[in-house]
Amino acid sequence: MQDKDIDKRKRAVKIAKAINSIEGVPVSEKAEIIFAQWAEGILTDEQMCSQMLAMYTRA
Repeated sequence: MQDKDIDKRKRAVKIAKAINSIEGVPVSEKAEIIFAQWAEGILTDEQMCSQMLAMYTRA
């Protein structure tokens, strides 16, 4: 993954966290880890979405 893509992902995470903060919805520690892995390019978009849905979806 290119540095510019990583920078874009890091900005996206920062914005998402800011929006959650404004709305009064804290980001869990596990979600923070998933966001960080995605921002660094360790997880793909699909993997990140899958992990987040699995964490917050009731079976």
